[in-house]
Amino acid sequence: MELKSGIGRKKIIGVVVKDKMDKTVVIEVEKFFKHAKYHKYLKTKKRYKAHDETNACKVGDKVRLVETRPLSKDKRWLVKEIIKHEEPMIVQEEVVKDDTGAN
Repeated sequence: MELKSGIGRKKIIGVVVKDKMDKTVVIEVEKFFKHAKYHKYLKTKKRYKAHDETNACKVGDKVRLVETRPLSKDKRWLVKEIIKHEEPMIVQEEVVKDDTGAN
């Protein structure tokens, strides 16, 4: 999907939390704001569905989104670029010696 100049389009950065759909990913964006009365900093999270034409995004990737025309009922964002790929964690299984005494 070709995207013309990004003048006047909103841009946000978030982390991919779901990638099970075809050409769609769910992005979670965290925002900090200061409470008007109590002056305490609060953290809010919001999830957006975004179009990923090549299915290149994986869970944990940090991506930049650009606002676009409505692509479906929920999709209003387009994955512009993947900022950082998340390296998969290597899980090592612990080998436990059999203590039952049977050979």
